[in-house]
Amino acid sequence: MKVLVIGGGGREHAIAWKLSQSPKVTRVFVAPGNGGTALNPKFENLPITDVVALREWAQQEKIGLTVVGPEAPLAAGVVDEFRAHGLRIFGPTKAAAQLESSKAFSKAFMRRHGIPTADYDTFTDPALAHAFIDRLGAPIVIKADGLAAGKGVVVAMNLQEAHDAVDFMLVDNKYGVTHNAGGARVVIEAFLEGEEASFIVLCDGKNVAALATSQDHKRLKDGDEGPNTGGMGAYSPAPVVTADVHARAMREIILPTIRGMEKDGIPFTGFLYAGLMIDAQGRPKTLEFNCRMGDPETQPILMRLKSDMLDLLNAAIDGKLDQVDLQWDRRPALGVVMAAHNYPEDPRKGDAITGLPADHDDAVVFHAGTVLQDGVVRTSGGRVLCVTVLADSLRLAQNRAYDVARGIHFDGMQYRRDIGHRAIKTP
Repeated sequence: MKVLVIGGGGREHAIAWKLSQSPKVTRVFVAPGNGGTALNPKFENLPITDVVALREWAQQEKIGLTVVGPEAPLAAGVVDEFRAHGLRIFGPTKAAAQLESSKAFSKAFMRRHGIPTADYDTFTDPALAHAFIDRLGAPIVIKADGLAAGKGVVVAMNLQEAHDAVDFMLVDNKYGVTHNAGGARVVIEAFLEGEEASFIVLCDGKNVAALATSQDHKRLKDGDEGPNTGGMGAYSPAPVVTADVHARAMREIILPTIRGMEKDGIPFTGFLYAGLMIDAQGRPKTLEFNCRMGDPETQPILMRLKSDMLDLLNAAIDGKLDQVDLQWDRRPALGVVMAAHNYPEDPRKGDAITGLPADHDDAVVFHAGTVLQDGVVRTSGGRVLCVTVLADSLRLAQNRAYDVARGIHFDGMQYRRDIGHRAIKTP
């Protein structure tokens, strides 16, 4: 079977890598792909991003299954387009993808269906937003209502930061996002205390299969300092998600979400990512929903997945996830993101990358912001690589990932030296 992976980041490289291990897969196409997928003889990059053009190509090539990696094609309705022409595709419809593409939709949905989340309000008027901030105080969270590539959230620790964020998002509309009525909109919500974790499941509209737990590091610098990024590294499993937290997350957040979407007439199929904040008493609340696997969480999660991913996605498309029993490698996995010079503000592109090792069963360098030019791999985005390792303990995985990272070089590269620190400190 020929399969298509839509996207060009580290998550999509990992999905293509995992799908290529299925004996039923004959060819993996990645649209548009990156330098890493270009280097792999099992993959073929496809320089198409337009939704209709992709659908026409998939029909012509008789693609047996398509899986969508990033959020933008989902918000653009790629699943609706493929399904309307009888093509098998895994992901949520444009309407269901509003759980991610509109934070206002998501928060209203959670409030309506009693799903635990932070108190909030929504604003298009800067004066009202500033007044709300002064009333609520800091710390406080400001979110752009739209897709901002993982960067549209400011956790303001003081009032000045909060007011600046509102001006940045609402007055200047720096993210260029608009809601259905036009113009910019922000969601302002109460700050939640606790530890974050990523809780990702597959959904077929009714049934749910939970993936291995994971935790990522959003801040740029060691010790969780510096600006928020799309994610500087991740590991799986996440010790903070105990058996009790897992059960509560399924019972109080995931299943009510799937039932609520079905009740609202927009059944959810695809990957559902719940960003959780878990308090000191082990009570999870929903920080956000994403309608895709996380990046970089996908990389360590898929390193641990022993089940055939093609079989898994086909079961989900056919509404048979209740018949699936996921198999996991007991060993933990850890991924370290290597980012470009001046990421996340204005990442530099075009730097040559050297020292890339060959893939191994337990160590893979997944590419994200790379491009292959005249046989040379160069940087082409903010997050460039994710060095991902499977080992007998998280400490060993961490040590080996950094050993691999130290052998790779590109000018201006930056990466954290403490990925996994929360879990490794846990006895």
